[in-house]
Amino acid sequence: MLRPLRLPALPLALVLAAACGGHHAAATSATGGCDPTIKLPPGFCAVVFADSVGPARDLAVRHNGDVIVGVLDQRHQPGGVVALRDTNRDGHADQMERFGDTAVHGVLLASDSSLYVSTASALIHYRLGDGLTPLKHVDTLVAGLSSRNPPEHTLALDSRGNIDVNVGATTPACVAPTAHATAKDPCADLATSGGIWRFTTQKTNQKLTDGTRVATGLYNAEALAVNPGDTMVYAVTHGRDDLHELWPELYSDAEAANAGSEELIRVQSSRADYGWPYCYYDFIKGDFLVAPEYGGNKQPGPRCRWFIQPLMAFPAHWAPMSLLFYTGTMFPAQYKQGMFVAFHGSAYRAPLPEEGYDIVFVPLRADGYTSQYVDFAKGFAGPLMSPTGALHRPVGLAQGPDGALYISDDQGGRIWRVTYKR
Repeated sequence: MLRPLRLPALPLALVLAAACGGHHAAATSATGGCDPTIKLPPGFCAVVFADSVGPARDLAVRHNGDVIVGVLDQRHQPGGVVALRDTNRDGHADQMERFGDTAVHGVLLASDSSLYVSTASALIHYRLGDGLTPLKHVDTLVAGLSSRNPPEHTLALDSRGNIDVNVGATTPACVAPTAHATAKDPCADLATSGGIWRFTTQKTNQKLTDGTRVATGLYNAEALAVNPGDTMVYAVTHGRDDLHELWPELYSDAEAANAGSEELIRVQSSRADYGWPYCYYDFIKGDFLVAPEYGGNKQPGPRCRWFIQPLMAFPAHWAPMSLLFYTGTMFPAQYKQGMFVAFHGSAYRAPLPEEGYDIVFVPLRADGYTSQYVDFAKGFAGPLMSPTGALHRPVGLAQGPDGALYISDDQGGRIWRVTYKR
């Protein structure tokens, strides 16, 4: 059983001063006002709720407005969970506490007092009271999950109170990333990764085999959510990488920059299969193509016709991180008919310009289908779009009790609160 590492509560202003040497950039939580670097539709305002919280991943908001954020490990401090509170209701956190002692990605409130977080290989259950730190009793709900670095087990709550967990694949195509490698067929890795698993919250110390595999053939379905409208699981999965690096005679660097697109999928059956590692979805051709590790030559094959087509394809390598169905009343009515998707930003689009580093809105029809997306929030990266040069990289999305949208950033450690005023 893991126990929380509790640090003493500090006024957030002191934390920021220590982190920034007493100097605050424009539109930090100390200065207030809309952050001018974040470009939003008219009427929207992004205020910095908190700064310098560390490499922030997924987040959730309690009924009282407390923001709970998963944080990765840093050089001088282990990761865990950061809890933020705005005590004077001015829209900026002024109190912060940390607990836990290892990197956390997924954050899920199953109820206002029941918090689940995911580490690299486990799912942990905390109980919350009125304070920022959890109660003493902590359980391990699931252990032994296939791990990625950094942790990427996103969590979602289904309509019956079970928890859906993304278990991403650990290789690009079910074989160690070696040039011209032939992959195993069938892929044994699909038994333990490359899909979405569902677990009950009524048992502790579960293993992967105790869960139910909801979907398979997903390279890394990191942007994961359950639609409260139709109660189905939706995800935006990462497309595969390394096509040019591993198969340069088949793919130029420009071709690989557009191949292996990110896919918006909906899980409609218990045997849903989306093709990984045997096939990948090509953004330009708009079709599944056979993976080169399985004898492919940039062409469709009979095997690929059996896999479920995505609802929508996004450009390759944008790195989808989170998905949120908006149910609040603060935003205009059209935002209740779709989802927000946060993209971390690309790293494999050279020689094409790097893209992503923003948040889009995907309208949905009544039948759950869509054909377009629109930009919602841009400007996070700043002048340089690259993993090392970007100022901020969006990760988590959460809805506050008043309908505000919260956004986390694992590059600059910032949390934004987006509001709308008519």
